[in-house]
Amino acid sequence: MELQFLGTGAGVPAKHRNVTSIALKLLDERNEVWLFDCGEGTQMQILRTNIRPRKIEKIFITHLHGDHIFGLPGLLSSRSFQGGDTPLEIYGPKGIETFVKTSLAVSQTRLGYPLKFIELVEDQPIFQDQHFSVYTKKLDHGIASYGFRVVEHDHKGELQVEKLQELNIPAGPIYGKLKKGESVQLPDGRVVDGKQFVGPDKKGRIVTILGDTRKTANSVVLAQDCDVLVHESTFNKNEAKLAKNYFHSTTYQAAEVAKEAAAKSLLLTHISARYLGKAAQELEEEAREVFANTRIMKDFDTVDIPFREEEKNEFRK
Repeated sequence: MELQFLGTGAGVPAKHRNVTSIALKLLDERNEVWLFDCGEGTQMQILRTNIRPRKIEKIFITHLHGDHIFGLPGLLSSRSFQGGDTPLEIYGPKGIETFVKTSLAVSQTRLGYPLKFIELVEDQPIFQDQHFSVYTKKLDHGIASYGFRVVEHDHKGELQVEKLQELNIPAGPIYGKLKKGESVQLPDGRVVDGKQFVGPDKKGRIVTILGDTRKTANSVVLAQDCDVLVHESTFNKNEAKLAKNYFHSTTYQAAEVAKEAAAKSLLLTHISARYLGKAAQELEEEAREVFANTRIMKDFDTVDIPFREEEKNEFRK
């Protein structure tokens, strides 16, 4: 599981930052990519990565401002042209279906795969299967804006094969029964309790990705005890009044959410084009005054999300 940032800018594309889009790459877990927001030029950003549009199975839209959705029609079209034929689900606020269908109809674009639209609702999973659950809550942005909490279900403990081999227990259907925790009688008369040979469950990971927002209680709820919190950081710590007026957050406010939620790490995005070079780095340093494990993201940055008992989140360029 890893996050790749396709766009980290706010408002309009810039030379050094495209507008918002984040890929949650679940290639090992389910051979899929989930996209969060799709700002203008997202498909061009994807061309500079190893992401294949046909692998994108779900797109989650936080809100309907242009810098978060104007890339959708082009990406959907390209996915079709490049051989994507599996269904694609789009989760978003009321209006996202109208936007997409109107864009495709006006441009007379026909897709080679079905689209399914799921309107966001709070207080229940918007998606759930045996491996993942996704929850959403409304944030505070003037326009309806949402955050997402992706919860990976716990993994069952692994069968300790080496211990079984040490006891000369042959591989085969017996191993399957032991992994289920069953007791098995061997041909030589020994009775083996599977529970003694299955390791502890591995706790699933939690990723929280928030849309544009002022600091709000729902952000903390969505981020509670998460492994990674992705939070906008449109203004610096001295611009709290501007942040409030424009329904955005400061570096301090993002860090406060991470701290209050007991998040493991904080990734800052949605950076104003006003912050270049050293000024952008100062945003990270400001947030670290409140929450130490903070990084400011750049386009194409990738963050691995290991299981908790493994090493801390590894950041690479």
